[in-house]
Amino acid sequence: MKYLTITVPCYNSEAYMRRCLDSLLAGGRMVEIIIVNDGSTDRTGEIADEYASRYPDMVFALHKENGGHGSGVNAGLACASGRYFKVVDSDDWLEERAYRRLLKEIAQWEFNSPDLFVCDYSYCHPDENDRKRMCYRNVFPAGRLCRWEDTGHFRLTQYLIMHALVFRTDLLRKSKTVLPEHTFYVDNLFSYRPLPFVETICYLPVDLYQYCLGRSDQSVNEQVLISRIEQQIKVTELVADSTDLDAVKKAHPKLARYMYRNVSIMMAISSVHLLLKGDEAAVARHRRLWRDLKNRHPYLYRRLRFRTLCGLTNLPGPAGRWLSVAGFRAAKRIYRFQ
Repeated sequence: MKYLTITVPCYNSEAYMRRCLDSLLAGGRMVEIIIVNDGSTDRTGEIADEYASRYPDMVFALHKENGGHGSGVNAGLACASGRYFKVVDSDDWLEERAYRRLLKEIAQWEFNSPDLFVCDYSYCHPDENDRKRMCYRNVFPAGRLCRWEDTGHFRLTQYLIMHALVFRTDLLRKSKTVLPEHTFYVDNLFSYRPLPFVETICYLPVDLYQYCLGRSDQSVNEQVLISRIEQQIKVTELVADSTDLDAVKKAHPKLARYMYRNVSIMMAISSVHLLLKGDEAAVARHRRLWRDLKNRHPYLYRRLRFRTLCGLTNLPGPAGRWLSVAGFRAAKRIYRFQ
């Protein structure tokens, strides 16, 4: 068995996928790399086949009809033979020293291995030669096995996003994490739904994942996100519906607190981008978003509306909407998250 399966969903990625794949080859034969060509119309499929031919013991090329990012992740997970599973997007890459450290750690946990490895990651703005590292030193004890009860407090900008996570493959399958097709932002569901199945965690304070930002067509670009706001809302609702947080609270109170917070930020993002769109239909959709949450999850609605910062994205009237957008703009300048 390989130590780690890395799935690389690719759609029209010919311009940048080599940088990603070359960084993954540093793992050697301990790693299985599954390139999922998701119905590309450029040379992505040819490049995938080239790597599979050159590195037959490591790289596998899977060609399928277009189904979106989630479909690519699902396909990779279905084929994965590694003990652990990670997704690396084709425009991102892994830092070599951190990557080797992760593999060394996986290798030494032959028995009672962690359900989840958490690593640091960086937001990279190549055009500006700028990088911002996101760390979890205040949340998890470094380099040893811990449980949710051992965790510290997540800061405002700290979330367990897909780029930071390396799950046990069998745990992902046990959690029945299946992502919707033809939908953006599904990484939010991938990094949320399996968490209640995690009992043990190992945090490595290494800057593993290099998350490239700045391309105009990226799904996190503000204008692109506004144009795809219904997909963001769909994933937000799937996340809210995916887990019984009352049950999680009884078993792991600290995890439940984090998961409530995760839903909160997703509701805030959906709300703010509807307000950024700003037309009459978007304002009406904003009201319906909160009304639907209240009808489906009354307790969650009250918690988000009155006990979290998310409630500030649902302030009444034109002045309230202006304040919500102004707060978002200020946070964006400070934290450089887009």
